[in-house]
Amino acid sequence: MLSIVLSVIYLIWRIGFTIPWHTNWFVLIFALLLAGSEFSSNFTAFILIFFRILAKKNHYQLVVPQLNPADPLPAVDLIIVTHNEDVALLRKTVNAATFIDYPDKQKLNIVIADDQNRPEVHTLAHEYDVQYIGMTDNHHAKSGNINHALAQLKAPLFAIFDADMIPFSGFLTDTVPLFTQNFRDRENKGQSFKKLGFVQTPQSFYNADIFQFNLFSEKIIPNEQDFFSRDINVLNGSNETALFTGSNALFLREAVDRVGGFPTNTLTEDFQLGAEINIAGYTSLATSNPQSSGITPIDLKGVIKQRTRWARGVIRSCRNLHIFLNPKISFKNKLILINSYLYWWSFARRMIYIVAPILYALFKIQVVNANFWVLMICWAPGYFLLHYVLKDSSGPIRNERWGEIQETFFAPYLFIPVILETLGIRAKKFKVTDKNTSFSFRDKLYILPYFALWLITLVAIIKFNYGKFGSEILIGSVITFWLLMHFINLSFCLFLSMGRPVYRKTERFNRQVNGLVRVRDTWQPLTTSDMSEDSLSFNLNTPDNVTFQLGQRLHLRLTRPGQSTITLIGTMCQISNEDHDAVYSVQLNAPNGTTRNQYLQLIYNGFNNTLPQQQDTWITTFDELYINVTIRLEKMKRRISRLIRS
Repeated sequence: MLSIVLSVIYLIWRIGFTIPWHTNWFVLIFALLLAGSEFSSNFTAFILIFFRILAKKNHYQLVVPQLNPADPLPAVDLIIVTHNEDVALLRKTVNAATFIDYPDKQKLNIVIADDQNRPEVHTLAHEYDVQYIGMTDNHHAKSGNINHALAQLKAPLFAIFDADMIPFSGFLTDTVPLFTQNFRDRENKGQSFKKLGFVQTPQSFYNADIFQFNLFSEKIIPNEQDFFSRDINVLNGSNETALFTGSNALFLREAVDRVGGFPTNTLTEDFQLGAEINIAGYTSLATSNPQSSGITPIDLKGVIKQRTRWARGVIRSCRNLHIFLNPKISFKNKLILINSYLYWWSFARRMIYIVAPILYALFKIQVVNANFWVLMICWAPGYFLLHYVLKDSSGPIRNERWGEIQETFFAPYLFIPVILETLGIRAKKFKVTDKNTSFSFRDKLYILPYFALWLITLVAIIKFNYGKFGSEILIGSVITFWLLMHFINLSFCLFLSMGRPVYRKTERFNRQVNGLVRVRDTWQPLTTSDMSEDSLSFNLNTPDNVTFQLGQRLHLRLTRPGQSTITLIGTMCQISNEDHDAVYSVQLNAPNGTTRNQYLQLIYNGFNNTLPQQQDTWITTFDELYINVTIRLEKMKRRISRLIRS
């Protein structure tokens, strides 16, 4: 509360006493934009703190009950939505859906909704004995595809999965009990008890995202989307107004029918549908344990196109919903929707924050008219205390410094689309994010805005501080502070845009599975350490007197309690020692049929624990910067050495 009070005092002083009203129109407009950006940033921080206080006060913790055998088991339609995704990618999702746990499998109907009517997808559906619903001439993108499928389905609950979002076997047991409990509560407490509209499980990914991969941080920071999915949206759910994020969610069919199906007048039908369900009087919850995992793009073009679509879609949806004036939206839900809207303006704010100190350092354009000591008294206490509160009250997924780096990365490419969409200038068409990584010469050009801003900021730091001594350095320390902060953030953006070579064709997962390997005429026990679609590594449980040779053909059997044995054939490709234990790597022959399906399930049924779910707090931003500089310099040194030798 003290941080909020001090911040409000600063904002009152900032708006009332520091705006240069009598300057030229350009400086005045920029000064007002800067003050508005600060007000908006603080407001979103206040909303977050408010909801964290409410959750703490109410001791909120969502507990998913066990399925009660006395409760009627509802039928579920599980819809896998596909547009033009590769069939090999779609196969993994369909295969995983057939392994989902449900007490009565007759009540689980798996559906592939294909808006391209592709024969190969129809064949895939027949292979897995699941329902196929194809369509042609779809004019409403993903929403049109889902609405077309729903028109032919009747189960009281239905789940939505994107083609690349692979469900875990526990998806239904982590979501359906919340609905059966809600049905029971309505019977016991009366019809005034609100109906549950949908349950959103976290967006989870089995490959490193662009921040983890390009910054060599696969072991240090979680996926960038984890902060929203496993923290902010769970907080939204504590107010019974979680947001729908497009996939791996379970819906009450009645709620979706009540609002007229999936909306077709926006690029983010998920965000708008979730809000419409809440406005119609239904609640929504978000769980914190991942129950699916998908693939996230790691090339700049793919990531930026994806976020541009999300930004435009949310802005348009907020216009469609009239979030600021709609009397049907509850107070808490309005705050959540306004916060979602303002999030996409954070990138325009970030550009203003970057440019403001540069204007003063290079051109002596003063957009804040304040005495240094008054500024320090009014600004510093609230600023640093508010940042401490946000850090202290947030979970271990992401700190605010990483948030600023991520904002800076998206800022040059998102602030113009957000402005255009706000002015009603809309994108022409829906574009599905391509998950195939591409690194062409044109992709390298995405570095130009970051390099230009980085270079200008560097010149500003040098020019502003050159020749200053003593009190001059102290008086200018606020400008230098902001320039250095932005310089560090832009340095990370340069490393991100430089990219990193991708050598692996398939992702590797930590999977400890017991099994046997045939050695001559005997079977020796083993435990796998990790596996991918085309290889696995294992340790022998009894390594004495057992030797393998590179190129040796091997037969392996993997078993899990309650599951059938998987027989695999492969070739020994690497032998290494880790902690004095031999680790054997096997290149697998591609399995087929039932063996392939069981092996895919073994790999993809569960979070990829090679990636972190919490940030390593021992590694600071400066440590990360040092890691990137040293690794890239070492690579450059090796490249130069090879050129010299050749």
